[in-house]
Amino acid sequence: MSGISPFLNRVIRGDCLRVMAEIPAESVDLCFADPPFNLEKKYLSYKDQKPAGEYVDWCRRWLSEMVRIAKPSGAIVVHNIPKWLTYYAAILNELAHFRHWISWDAMSAPLGKTLLPAHYGLLFYTKSAAGYKFFDVRTPHRTCRKCGEYLKDYGGKSDQRHPFGTLASDVWSDIHRIRHRSRRDSHPCQLPVHLMQRVVLMTTEPGDVALDPFLGTGTTAIAAKSLGRQFVGIDMDSFYAKLAEEKLAETVESKEGDFFVSRFLGKIVSIRDVDAAKMYPPQLTAPEKRRRKNGKAEAQIPAHGEAAGVPMAASGPRSGANA
Repeated sequence: MSGISPFLNRVIRGDCLRVMAEIPAESVDLCFADPPFNLEKKYLSYKDQKPAGEYVDWCRRWLSEMVRIAKPSGAIVVHNIPKWLTYYAAILNELAHFRHWISWDAMSAPLGKTLLPAHYGLLFYTKSAAGYKFFDVRTPHRTCRKCGEYLKDYGGKSDQRHPFGTLASDVWSDIHRIRHRSRRDSHPCQLPVHLMQRVVLMTTEPGDVALDPFLGTGTTAIAAKSLGRQFVGIDMDSFYAKLAEEKLAETVESKEGDFFVSRFLGKIVSIRDVDAAKMYPPQLTAPEKRRRKNGKAEAQIPAHGEAAGVPMAASGPRSGANA
């Protein structure tokens, strides 16, 4: 860990390629990137407009660095629009191991003669084919906003429903883009903290290191710090870096009892399954459900004579009745 110590828990101002070149190989648990989308977004210190070939070549360079500095057990997660993710996948397929294309359900604006864009993507790769870190994450059951009833019909198996929620799939429709100005920073592409907290919970353990080469106003670092992880944040813009540092100074741990959780508007929205198993009573398996049902039915069968009001013999219950 000493090799990466000078970089830990800092927001580093500078070009990500230069800074990552100084970071030791295989020293980071999670490398996450939300780069400029090459869509002419208005950043303060970066012109978001390159020829397609030049943009892809630039992306190849920082993707390669992310794979280099990831630990053998580490993850590489990249956020972008589907168009560029297809190029990223082609690059990463040569360097790492594909796990998931996570579809983040987030409506966007029409782009001419196309289907209406309705999702961003999160490419999830691991440095190694085996022995990598991955933790199932649970999200709350979907309920009606008006009546609070569950939207999913469990078909008579509601007693087997997990008391908190379901395992997250590769389609995330429960987290929305930041639209309210009161919750946004002056940055063109800000991700919700609870989106990043889910990524951090899924790929790391407390004390692990998460790196973001395009930190912006600090979302990845805030998510990491709030969940007891360490971080390395890089951004070339001094204004964004200063804002990230100010927000990090106010960041506190997000825990429920002894366990790190992700919250939004005061409610838990993501929790690791291994932690949920310790926080909530276990689900009933089908055999256990039948055993309990049969046991309850047997307990309700009256002993001989009880139904007619005749007291039992002093010697005890008849053979075959419940003791």
